[in-house]
Amino acid sequence: MNPGEATSFYELIGGHDTFVRLVDRFYEGVATDELLRPMYPGDDLGPAKDRLRMFLEQYWGGPTTYSEHRGHPRLRMRHMPFAVGPQARDHWLAHMRVAVDELRLPPPQAAVLWDYLERAASSLVNQREG
Repeated sequence: MNPGEATSFYELIGGHDTFVRLVDRFYEGVATDELLRPMYPGDDLGPAKDRLRMFLEQYWGGPTTYSEHRGHPRLRMRHMPFAVGPQARDHWLAHMRVAVDELRLPPPQAAVLWDYLERAASSLVNQREG
């Protein structure tokens, strides 16, 4: 890459390897979370990991593999079968916070990524609790 050449956020933060690390660490937390784990059918979290990684890579300017395999993301529609309340959102964000922090991105990039993840998680809440 030449100096001054525009790069995607995907490339800026390290590309595929960074997103693999992010998603792997996130799902380590999900695997033992009593609220979130039941939302993932079956014993293998691998397919969910692949979907999240492909989605995030595509969103941030990487390969378009997600759309090629799954079509338009339609995040709200895809999450409607699951009861996503504020508590589930908070658990999801707690695991994602650990994963983002462990990437040790420069603060400006970490803030951009975190802002998106917070907004995305909140947009998927489809139930009130209480």
